[in-house]
Amino acid sequence: MTLAGALSKRENDATALGILARSKALVHPALLTATRQLDDELQRVIGHHLGAGGKYVRATLALLSARAAGVSERVGLPGAIAIECVHNFSLIHDDIIDGDVERRHVATVWAKFGIGPALIAGDALSALAFQLLLDAPTEERVHAAQRLADATQAMIVGQAEDIASEEELSLTVEECRRMEAGKTGALLSCAASIGAVLAGASDVLVENLSRYGEHLGLAFQAVDDILGVWGDPSVTGKPVGNDLRLRKKTLPVAIAYAKGFDVLAVSSSPNERELSHAEVSEAIVLLEESGARYETQELAETELHAALAALDRATMEDSARSELAVIARYVIERDQ
Repeated sequence: MTLAGALSKRENDATALGILARSKALVHPALLTATRQLDDELQRVIGHHLGAGGKYVRATLALLSARAAGVSERVGLPGAIAIECVHNFSLIHDDIIDGDVERRHVATVWAKFGIGPALIAGDALSALAFQLLLDAPTEERVHAAQRLADATQAMIVGQAEDIASEEELSLTVEECRRMEAGKTGALLSCAASIGAVLAGASDVLVENLSRYGEHLGLAFQAVDDILGVWGDPSVTGKPVGNDLRLRKKTLPVAIAYAKGFDVLAVSSSPNERELSHAEVSEAIVLLEESGARYETQELAETELHAALAALDRATMEDSARSELAVIARYVIERDQ
């Protein structure tokens, strides 16, 4: 039994938060130092975004994957910083796309500084990620940069598919899962293996860590989709049913549609980009009736088990395996 399996939810959450805090203490200052390479105005804009906080899940996976390969977590630090740069670039751009004015109860970059500065800040973080990996172009760092480039491209394709889906009447569950595998799973897969790549680990270990991250990404997004409908606004910082308000074709919506519940058809004004408060409430009732919330949670659990199975298939340092399992369980039990 893994450590995660032996702990209660409260104990697992406390352990996970400790692991995340340890990683953040290492990565956050290094990330701020890295951004000092940028123009003063970019530093101001990016500093505002980074100052809002974050869980640093992806950075934590990068550090733990280095330790899984039997080396110090610091070997994975360049990968952790690069991953955080790409992740935060995507968040800044996502907030523009979604029109979100707050993230973690703080004004989003575009809302505070304007769309132009937000776009440029995101672009700068994206470029910085690869500069950091390639400033000392060893074979391992070049390999890590190649994998991060592939993951970033897959993430962008997933986001493009997400935007394109707004013009579709519906998505099948498989289409939705494929989109989410790119949008979320690709970067988590890279994060969970990039430290091992930097450590020069075996292909077998890198592949199993990558699979762990891929499945964890699907679980992570499934939980995000649940929170996007049923999350507590005081915790998530977004209104109840925010994804429905924006007509997003998320997993619960796709599951409901497959059962004959056309959740987004509640709109009396199909040409309006957003649903009204009353329409969101009606859509939530339909989702509940369809059982979509329960089935989405079941899919998250299935992906969690697949992620843990990938860890079990690999030979790695035991404490890293246990902490990766703790983080995986925390991801699907979180409320924000």
